Amino acid sequence: MKAICSTFIAVLALATCAVMAHAEPITLTLVHAASTTHPEHLAALQFARRVEERTHGQIKTRIFPAAQLGSETEMIQKVRLGAIDMDLASHHYLINYEKAFAVVIMPYVFDNYEHAHRVLDGPAMAWLAPLAEKQGFVILSNWEWGFRNLSNNQRPINQPEDVRGLKIRVPPGVGMEASMEALGAQISKISFKDLYAALSQGRVDGQENPLSVFYHHKLYESQKHLALTRHVYYNMVHFISVKSWTRLTPAQQTIVREESKAAGDGMRKKIMAEEDELIARLAAAGVKVTRPDPQPFRAMMEPAHKKIKLLAGEENARKFLNMVADERRP
Repeated sequence: MKAICSTFIAVLALATCAVMAHAEPITLTLVHAASTTHPEHLAALQFARRVEERTHGQIKTRIFPAAQLGSETEMIQKVRLGAIDMDLASHHYLINYEKAFAVVIMPYVFDNYEHAHRVLDGPAMAWLAPLAEKQGFVILSNWEWGFRNLSNNQRPINQPEDVRGLKIRVPPGVGMEASMEALGAQISKISFKDLYAALSQGRVDGQENPLSVFYHHKLYESQKHLALTRHVYYNMVHFISVKSWTRLTPAQQTIVREESKAAGDGMRKKIMAEEDELIARLAAAGVKVTRPDPQPFRAMMEPAHKKIKLLAGEENARKFLNMVADERRP
C-alpha cells in the first residue's frame, strides 16, 4: 500500500511540475512589412487574438508591423537566429537559405489565384516545408500578397516595349529582377521600407507590387500609371523559428498552426475580394490604369525563366513546373 501511495505521489508531483513548466505565458514576436491598414496586419491581429483565446492566455503575440525591426532580409535572419519568433515574408526571402524557393516566383506560371493556392498549399508545401525546417524555419501556412503589377510615373504600359528603359524598383533577389530585365527595364534594388521615399524623390520611375500594396502603402501618390500585368504571383509565408517552435507544447503547436491557416485564408479572401474596388479607388485618385494583353509579356519571359532555373537548379525547377502542370484546371 505504501508503495502504491508513493508511486501515486510521485506521478502527481511529475504532473504538477509539467503543469508548472507551462504556467508562465509565452510572448511571441511577429514581424511583417505591411502597413497597419493592409489586410496582412489585420490577419496578424486575428491570429494573435485567437491564439491567446484558445490557449487561455498562455501564448500572447506582440506584433511589429511596417518593418519596424529591420528590412525584410534583416528580419528573416533574426527569426532564423531565434531573436524574433515569427515573420510574414515571401518565399522570395527564403532563397538566401534554400535556392529551391526561387522557383515559386517564376513569372507567368500560375493561371489565377486558385491555381496558385492549389500548388502552394499542396505539393509545393509538402516539398518546400522540410527544406525550410532544415534552415531553421517552420512554415505554418501560406498567406496572401497577390499578383504583382507594374506602375510608373512616365508613360502608360500597354505592351512590353513600353517598359524598355524605365528605371524600376524591384526587391533584392533574382525573381522580379529577371522579369523586369526581360522587358528591358533598368533595375534598382531598394528595400521595401525605403520604396515610398524612392518613388517620391524620383530616384526610380516605378515599381511592381500587388494592388493591395500599391494602395495601402500609398505608392500611387507618386505614380501616374498602373498596368495590370500580373506578371508574378507573390504570397506571404507565415513561419516561426525552429527554436521558438520547440518552446511550445504539441497542443499549443496545433493551435498556432490552425489559427495561422485560418488567418491566412481570411487574408486571401480579403485580397481577392477587394481588387476591383482598389482599381476603382486608384482610378478615382487620378491613376491611369491599363490592362495589357498578358500574352506578349509572357512570350518575353524565357530569359527570366532561364535565370531562375539556373539559381534554383534545373531539377528543382522541373519538379515545380510539373506540380504547376498537374494542378492546372481546364
